[in-house]
Amino acid sequence: MSSARENSILLLSKALTGNSVGGIPYTEAEDNAFTTMLVLTSLRHLTYINKILKSLITKKLSKQDEIARYALVLGAAEILYMHTPDYAVINSYVELVKSKTNKYLAGFVNAVLRKICTQKEEFQKNDGGEFFSQKFRELLRRDYSVKTVAAIEKISSQEPLLDITCGNTYQEGTLDGVKLPLGSIRLDCKGKISSLPAYDKGSWWVQDFSSSLPVKMLGNIAGKSVLELCAAPGGKTAQLLSGGAIVSCLDISKERLATLQENLTRLKLSPKEIICSDGVDYLQTTDQKFDIILLDAPCSATGTLRRHPEIVHTKSISDIEKQSKTQQNLLQHIDKALKTNGVFLYCTCSLCKDEGEKQIHSFLQQHKNYKIINLTPQIPAELSAILTSEGFIRVLPHHLAQFGGADGFFIACLQKGN
Repeated sequence: MSSARENSILLLSKALTGNSVGGIPYTEAEDNAFTTMLVLTSLRHLTYINKILKSLITKKLSKQDEIARYALVLGAAEILYMHTPDYAVINSYVELVKSKTNKYLAGFVNAVLRKICTQKEEFQKNDGGEFFSQKFRELLRRDYSVKTVAAIEKISSQEPLLDITCGNTYQEGTLDGVKLPLGSIRLDCKGKISSLPAYDKGSWWVQDFSSSLPVKMLGNIAGKSVLELCAAPGGKTAQLLSGGAIVSCLDISKERLATLQENLTRLKLSPKEIICSDGVDYLQTTDQKFDIILLDAPCSATGTLRRHPEIVHTKSISDIEKQSKTQQNLLQHIDKALKTNGVFLYCTCSLCKDEGEKQIHSFLQQHKNYKIINLTPQIPAELSAILTSEGFIRVLPHHLAQFGGADGFFIACLQKGN
């Protein structure tokens, strides 16, 4: 288990310096499963753990002492939230820090962890469920009320469940889960995805409820030509192909496109073409015109904070501004590749309106021949909370609280006129 804790320190360090931990591969190896759980638990409780450590640590830790800080964060998470025996936690992290630094720093870690063990009940009692950092809270307050931010924080601190989208060959009852509005199936799955029933048959794929909505808003797409920008890893591609669309899918990353191809192969689906290119470069040079362009735009991914809790500690307004410029650049070149009367569907997995509503309003001001397709008729009454007054979709994590929440998402559907 010591190797798992050492890996956890490395992953926590990467996560807090801007590298997502969402890519940790789950395997049946006990150490890997423990590492994943430990790092994610630490990140979900990091705001409160930092407060505890601040109250217990009197000396300032240098950059060279960061391994000790990460060991304390992980140790506190185990003691307070994972119920690992105190002696096992203390001994493991003390020995780990000693082997990586020196006996003096190891002694410091020993003293702090022992204090946490001594005051464990008090710390647990005073835990108010804080998840968001102050910086992230301020970011959300630019767009949402205190009450809404509190609702997002409460649901997002919980571990998310697994959502499945069913293909045309899926047989009802294959997966034992809860059917969500508009058809997704939600499972409480802690094991390997590939061990679920009918995985090898390719009749379903993993896709969060929110991410499954954009294609469902397009209605009948059989025979329609579709350009899907930023297509990898292929969940929406699979939906488009299952609906009978003729799909050209594009992504800038060869590695991500390889994953897309692997996923589509399992699902026995084939697009018209797979294009590895920068989106703007392709839009500027292509002579093709499409019935539909779907842009799942690069964004801050703040809507995925339930699955990637490091986001609440790493994202800032500067990240939003940077991604907004990327989105604007793509939006400026959409028109050339879209047929008259064609449909442009824009979506992001961001909670920030600078990457959603504000982008579309700006686009409409510059492109007077486009109009909003109101999505209200396609949303059942039980999901009316996700609709905006303009007819956009704005999913917030607490909108599906009765089912355990959802990823934050924005969707706008526009039609091009003459």
